[in-house]
Amino acid sequence: MKKVYILILLIAGTISTMQAQKKWTLKECVDYALENNIAIKQSQLDRQNSELDKSDAVGNFLPTANISASHQWTIGLNPNQLTGLFEIATAQTSSGNLNIGVDIFNGLQNINRLHRANLALLANQYQLDDIKDNTSLQVVQAFLQILFNKESLKVLQAQYQVTMGELKRTKELVKEGVLAQGEILEIEANGATQEQQIVNAENALRISKISLAQLLLLTDYDNFDIVEGNYMIPSTTIMNNTPKQIFEKSLEVRNDVKISQSNIDLAEFDLKIAKGALLPSLSAFYGFNTTYFNSELALVKIPFFDQVSDNKRHSFGLQLSIPILNGFRNRNNVRRSLVNIERAKYNLAQTKNNLEATVNQAYNDAKGALKAYEAAEKTLTSRKEAHRYSTNRFDEGVMNSFDFSQSKQRLESAESDVVRTKYDYIFRLKILEFYFGLPLTDLN
Repeated sequence: MKKVYILILLIAGTISTMQAQKKWTLKECVDYALENNIAIKQSQLDRQNSELDKSDAVGNFLPTANISASHQWTIGLNPNQLTGLFEIATAQTSSGNLNIGVDIFNGLQNINRLHRANLALLANQYQLDDIKDNTSLQVVQAFLQILFNKESLKVLQAQYQVTMGELKRTKELVKEGVLAQGEILEIEANGATQEQQIVNAENALRISKISLAQLLLLTDYDNFDIVEGNYMIPSTTIMNNTPKQIFEKSLEVRNDVKISQSNIDLAEFDLKIAKGALLPSLSAFYGFNTTYFNSELALVKIPFFDQVSDNKRHSFGLQLSIPILNGFRNRNNVRRSLVNIERAKYNLAQTKNNLEATVNQAYNDAKGALKAYEAAEKTLTSRKEAHRYSTNRFDEGVMNSFDFSQSKQRLESAESDVVRTKYDYIFRLKILEFYFGLPLTDLN
């Protein structure tokens, strides 16, 4: 038993270590979010309700059938079967009823309700897909933020190591009498500033990890991490399209447009249902009834099943209902449906206008981000050359530590700008691909 207990502990420890060392890929993050997001689960419940509404609409085509039965005791005046007079006695009465009804015509309301239920089911699917798309975009943004913070931290740490090397070299130059003792202070101040920047970067990285973990509904923040990689600018042809082409494609694939169009279709079927209530309705019915009576005054006791058989009655027929005046309710429902159709059309137009503006803005943002990234790379190349020149002059004692520090800070700023503009451009591209209907689970 002791060996088994130790083995269980080892297995549990191994599993715990594997979970702690797990690093999430972008696809795993997106898939997990789509499976566990609360808003998505709520939308799935809405879809289940729509399926039940469709079941109700199908059930409207079926006949209605109801069975009822009753049994009662009457103590007091009851009719005497011999004399026909009422006398005090105890009597029992049983009755059974079967009623069946079926709609023959009701202004096509049942058919229109079924069509509407199918449309509502489709609209709920569009709503679910739209929430999934937005959730995926949020995950991509949070994932890229972590990558940006990781790379920024690496840049700062590398810069700090360079500063420590420069500090060591400066101390040697001071010892040799090439530089004054005060030159060390400037580099030490620069190193202290970098240490503070590293602390801030570490905090920003932790916060970004927590943000993504919360988006995935994970609570083990300390062990949560993502897969690192050398993510470069993805190869994409999305920028070869014009904003108009991207917008036209987004009209075909964006679920918010499909939702707005579905709302128009739903409103139109609501109008048909409301108009159907203005038409006459025709239904057929069938009824079956039987009774059993037993009294203390009865001279002849007729058996239960004989009475049920002798007292049975059948009734059937047609029922026509013509709406004439219902407090303007039916006609107001028609007017209300017309108003809802117009409102849905305006909503669709507004959705398209908003989408076009968003696509144009996203396109301009992507172009601007690309230019900023290219400019940052050129600046970094120039800053590296300038810093190399400054380093040589500083080593020769021609440049003081303050000017050298300024050169180094400009290089650090250029390196940070490259990281920032690169991930900003990647995210802007992903937004454009999002509106173009491309998947968001790949950063390459």
